[in-house]
Amino acid sequence: MVYFFRNFAVSYKKRIILLKNIFIMKYLTNEKLVIVGAGGMIGSNMVQTALTLGLTPNICLYDIYEPGVHGVFDEMEQCAFPGANLSYTVDPAEAFTGAKYIISSGGAPRKEGMTREDLLKGNCKIAADFGENIKKYCPDVKHVVVIFNPADVTALTALIHSGLKPNQLTSLAALDSTRLQQALAHEFGVQQDKVTGAHTYGGHGEQMAVFASQVKVDGKPLSEMGLSAERWEEIKHHTVQGGSNIIKLRGRSSFQSPAYNAVKMIEAAMGGEKFTLPAGCYVNDEKLGFKNVMMAMPTTIDATGVHYTEPTGTAEEMASLQASYEHLCKMREEIISLDIVPAVAAWKKDNANL
Repeated sequence: MVYFFRNFAVSYKKRIILLKNIFIMKYLTNEKLVIVGAGGMIGSNMVQTALTLGLTPNICLYDIYEPGVHGVFDEMEQCAFPGANLSYTVDPAEAFTGAKYIISSGGAPRKEGMTREDLLKGNCKIAADFGENIKKYCPDVKHVVVIFNPADVTALTALIHSGLKPNQLTSLAALDSTRLQQALAHEFGVQQDKVTGAHTYGGHGEQMAVFASQVKVDGKPLSEMGLSAERWEEIKHHTVQGGSNIIKLRGRSSFQSPAYNAVKMIEAAMGGEKFTLPAGCYVNDEKLGFKNVMMAMPTTIDATGVHYTEPTGTAEEMASLQASYEHLCKMREEIISLDIVPAVAAWKKDNANL
């Protein structure tokens, strides 16, 4: 009987705490977060995720398509998140003014048969305008996450035009690593978080470098798991084609997984849980031999921005990373040739921090 009442008291206390969390929601910050492309599937999921995780009550939904963003705004208000202070607009001045954090999915999505690189010209022009809006309306923004493809190059474009410091702007790259992690978890029949060190670096595209040497499965090195070379190549291919596989299955590009990971990145920048999956960041490193690109690296995002370390891998893996870097350089030169960004030597005229 004593045991019953003791447990009833504990469960009652837990229920009271739960109710308090529901009706008196605590937010990580009160600073303004802008979701660009909020009328789309990724953008709308980001709004809901940010509110569910309690990042900030002050979220502005921005999109160029008024009916879509209006509809998302209505739905989010109808969720009745306690304390939420939502707004929506199609005016960039209204959206960006006062923003301290921004996530942008404001580009064209991939369709079946397209690579991320196919989106280069149009989305990089959008990224240039996005960067100019940051410079004009919110130069004191704290952190920006860019997630529309090809993310490495759109993020680089936005960084050049925004005037921000390199540690203030990141691009989404984590999905490639979580797709690799998922594939290995299924391969060995373990819970996904039991697979560690499953990372991809370099570009977020067909030329990504997939690393195996640091992977452990339930604490055991992948090299000791009896995975054949042929099967590893199949898993690598599945990882690289992960976005295409979603399009084939669902008839549209990924939206839930990029939305969640992007919000977790901005949560870390707000001072929440650190984000330790690979992120795209600006690298201009003589020692590493990677210069003037955005690329996925071993990174940590926290309230001070993004910080990268040198990747560790086999000679073959490092050669793959070098090839990925060279591919990124080619795409960088392409947007220079299109006059979307100036030649590298002139970047400081647009952004003194580069």
